[in-house]
Amino acid sequence: MKKLTTAIFLLVMFFTAQAAYSIQDKQVQNEDKTELLNIDWWNKFGDENLTNYIFIAFDNNQDLKTAGLNTQQALQMTKMSFSKELPSLSFDGQYQREFESSEIRFGNTVIPNYNQSRFILPLTMAYEFDIWGKNRLKTKSLKVQEEIVKQDEKSVYISLTSAIAANYFNLIKAQNLIKNQKELIDLQKDIVLKEEKKYQAGLAPIMELIQEKQALEFFEAELNNLIENEDVIKNRMFVLLGDNQTKIETKNDFNIIEIPEYLSPDLIQNRPDVIKSANYIDKTRFDVRIAKKDFLPSFLIYGQVGFNAYQLNKIFTPSSFLSAIGISPSVDLFTGGLKTSILRYKKLEYEKALQGYQKTILVSVQELNDALLSAKIARKNYDKMNNNFNFEDNLYKLSEKQLLIGAKSELDNLKAKQALLIAKKNEISAKADCLLGVINIYKASGGVDYTQNTGTNQENI
Repeated sequence: MKKLTTAIFLLVMFFTAQAAYSIQDKQVQNEDKTELLNIDWWNKFGDENLTNYIFIAFDNNQDLKTAGLNTQQALQMTKMSFSKELPSLSFDGQYQREFESSEIRFGNTVIPNYNQSRFILPLTMAYEFDIWGKNRLKTKSLKVQEEIVKQDEKSVYISLTSAIAANYFNLIKAQNLIKNQKELIDLQKDIVLKEEKKYQAGLAPIMELIQEKQALEFFEAELNNLIENEDVIKNRMFVLLGDNQTKIETKNDFNIIEIPEYLSPDLIQNRPDVIKSANYIDKTRFDVRIAKKDFLPSFLIYGQVGFNAYQLNKIFTPSSFLSAIGISPSVDLFTGGLKTSILRYKKLEYEKALQGYQKTILVSVQELNDALLSAKIARKNYDKMNNNFNFEDNLYKLSEKQLLIGAKSELDNLKAKQALLIAKKNEISAKADCLLGVINIYKASGGVDYTQNTGTNQENI
């Protein structure tokens, strides 16, 4: 009876452990992942359309869903390893019918022809006594692998939201350039008409007329390229959003984050690839320890309780009670050097992990510095283009005044406006480049709000 009580106790312990891990599983699955979107950061751009598109992608994007499924798979792998630390309990019932056969001899004892039935109802328990902690190390290794997969998922979130923002601002850029280009074409058509009149009146050479017509053809071809680019960006946005039924709406004004003069190298510690590399070092360290413990013997404890009867009406009687217990030590005496090779392989993998971590640090610092430098240059270029636009605007206003007093022809005034529109085109492109530079810093810093560490403020340009 004590054996039966022990078996029941082990059964309760087994299901209690499984229930505890199941609760942990549900907690991980129900984790709120909207924080990975970092909406507080994207709100700094002051564009509700942008944040709405990010939420749409959160609900529909296939890459995000796949990354989430990968994380859940990694969790199940950890659970599978954890289950090996617990005892297993199985029921393997058996009914056996022996029909009449030839006599059976046991030495001088002869059993004549007979037939009988046999009923076996056993509960079998097996447990690998983890005296060396090998199974625990395997679970820890897979737990670290689970964290690595989580960082992959975080990387997908950073890449996706950054791609949505970059395409959104490029779309605004394309739309503004199209609008500006249409004005430029209408203006060029007026210039061509006036040049034709001058040529017909003998006041302009044919070369000037041809050059203005060539400029018109060039502007129209450039407009076609801009329209194509707009369609391409929209199609790319549909893929990123995971839904081609969404109506893409944009705003014309830009809010950007002021670019800092300096970024702390500590920002790279937020990058998923850096965290992954550090976690992989931990994983390979566990794997080396597991490979070492594979040289040690293992101990399997097993037991069985149940009933064994030859008649169905006596199956639950005390006389039919069945019980057994034992321990099975096992050690590999010779494997042809397999375990030694595995250990050496794991050690080499650990060394590779160390080298990979060092390279990841260097690359991360480089990307952060490159992103900061590129953003600074983009901002300087924008300042130059903005100043140039202001100069052209002042020149055009002077041209308007000169036209009123008859000091400048209407054709010259149109060319002054043309120069203003070309300057506006350059200013639009430079402004969008500033936004893209800020997004690149965000990606290079691991998807964090780097402005909190630099004390910079939001600027509307």
